[in-house]
Amino acid sequence: MMFAAGYALTLAGNLLLLLLLFTVKKPGLAKRLLLLAVVVNMLWALANLGFAVELLKPHWMMQAEGLRGLLWLLFTCSVLKQDLVRLRELMLQPVTMMVIVLPAVAIALPWLLAIELKWLFLLHTVIALVVLILLETLYRQSGEQRWHYKPLVIYLGATSLYDFVMFADATMVNQMDPLYWSARGYIYALLLPALVVGIRRIKHWGIEIFISRDVVLHSTLLLAAGGYLFVMAVAGYAIRYFGGDWSGPVQLVLLFLSLTLLAVLLLSNSFRARVKVFITKHFFANQYDYREEWLKLSKTLNASEKSLPKVFEKGLRCFLQAINYDRGLLLKCKGQQLDVISATGSQPLTEVEKEVLQQLQMFLRQKHWLVDIEELRYKPFLYEGLKINHAILNQCRFQLVVPIYQDEQLWGMALMHTSQTDRIRLDWELRDYLSAVTAQVANYLFHYEAAQELAENAQFAAFNRMSAFVLHDLKNVLAQIDLILCNAEQHKDNPEFIEDTFETLQHTKTRMDRMLRQLTEKKESQPSTTKTTDLLQLTDKVIQQRCHQYQPAPVVQKLADISLPVDEEKLCNVLYHLISNAQQATADDGMVTVRVGMAQEPGFALIEIEDNGCGMSADFIANRLFKPFDTTKGNAGMGIGAYDAKNYIEKIGGRLEVSSTEGQGATFSLFLPIA
Repeated sequence: MMFAAGYALTLAGNLLLLLLLFTVKKPGLAKRLLLLAVVVNMLWALANLGFAVELLKPHWMMQAEGLRGLLWLLFTCSVLKQDLVRLRELMLQPVTMMVIVLPAVAIALPWLLAIELKWLFLLHTVIALVVLILLETLYRQSGEQRWHYKPLVIYLGATSLYDFVMFADATMVNQMDPLYWSARGYIYALLLPALVVGIRRIKHWGIEIFISRDVVLHSTLLLAAGGYLFVMAVAGYAIRYFGGDWSGPVQLVLLFLSLTLLAVLLLSNSFRARVKVFITKHFFANQYDYREEWLKLSKTLNASEKSLPKVFEKGLRCFLQAINYDRGLLLKCKGQQLDVISATGSQPLTEVEKEVLQQLQMFLRQKHWLVDIEELRYKPFLYEGLKINHAILNQCRFQLVVPIYQDEQLWGMALMHTSQTDRIRLDWELRDYLSAVTAQVANYLFHYEAAQELAENAQFAAFNRMSAFVLHDLKNVLAQIDLILCNAEQHKDNPEFIEDTFETLQHTKTRMDRMLRQLTEKKESQPSTTKTTDLLQLTDKVIQQRCHQYQPAPVVQKLADISLPVDEEKLCNVLYHLISNAQQATADDGMVTVRVGMAQEPGFALIEIEDNGCGMSADFIANRLFKPFDTTKGNAGMGIGAYDAKNYIEKIGGRLEVSSTEGQGATFSLFLPIA
């Protein structure tokens, strides 16, 4: 039975290799022939086992030898002819037809003629020699790819060389040497890892055998346990050999203590964790070259940007480059809403995707987790506490959701997706890597946001300083008016005084008009009492008291009666600024329409201000419209009106949307929360 054990090991090894090959999804001629060759290897090992236990005659064993030689010769020819993708094309090659003649004869001849075994031994000697010649050709032609093909050449070369020696000896003595035959099974089993390594190295075959870290961990633990028990057995044998009468109890005690210690080590989580980390670090290549990735990320982030949208775009690009994805979105939390602040190769979010993100947002506020939508779909138990409608996950285009936190608060998230074939699995290594990338990108984004806010505060400080000069001018104007009033009673009948008074008033009016145009509603008003206000009446009041003197006259359309608790003074300022801007952007014979009603979106009232004026470009809306102190009116404006309007609407939980086309007008939509 010791003779048959080697072939049993070969059978088990080829069975395991076959199962690993079945996990490969990519088709290809190399994979098909390799699968057949491994199956034939199993049949060959089984035939030798049958011969060892006297269940099969030598005839069947030699048939298995011929079939095995045929398949491995075909496989070697397919490796030499890499450009062929069909078996028929391979079979029609002259070289292929020449080399498969011998194994075909070895299979067919015993069925046609009563032939002695020595002639079959001779045929298999020549077959082994042909394999060696083909391997020598393959190794010479591989050139720079020799490192990839070396394990395959070692496996087939060593086995074929052994077969050549064994069959040549059998041919000379007219029988197979039992020693050669029995050792052959062990040699084939021991050389099988070289075949596995060769399969992994040659990537263009489309075959990639994966051995998980857990399998290596368990195998390592079993190997260590076997080595430990072997050492203990040797120690026990030495005690028994030299110890005399007392050796038996000591050997028993040593065996018991060694087994107990082994059980403690294998059951220890810390020991297993240390072994796993050691294996991962020293025997597995990392998925990423962290040094190169970190240098690439640092180089990208070091490039300066002045525009905040460009900063957001660069941050998103860093996320995508980190894992070689091509599409993504960067979202920022504003209250309970998520605004898209940057997009690369992505379509706008659908309503279903927005619903999924709203549910994910609540979960990510509690737990700082990275979310893999595919993993969530098939393994929801890994995301304990996440309540989501799994029926709509199939409609999500994005795969990875990477949250971004600022001071432990959810700032936003990056959504990334790519084609199905290029997607990567979110394992522990990728989670750690993306967490490190997120920390760097988040610091970059927060730095620019803080710098932007600091610059705005500095501009407000400059505005306040300028206001001090304006107040000084106002005091001078007031002093002139006081002087006129003081002298009016005494000189009211003096024509020269009347003429000077009108001249002074005209100068004062011109001066005040200039200051008012510069400062109207530019200063943040003091907080006033919030009260329930009729939006239609408030709109009419603003138009009648503050906008009626400008052309074109606004037209109000009532779509619904709505009363909301608002800060009347602040909302008046917002409406006045937007309506007056629309008037200034529209010709005198143009149209400015103000609509008051309910929004289609539940929970919001809507005020729309529409004009058919000059309109705005998408770039102006995105980068300049709401930027403080950026104005197109020259010295006549300070450029903070739109900023104030948007800031106030967002503070009360609403939003301000703008749609415009250059030369066709613009529409400002104010969404005001009902509750």
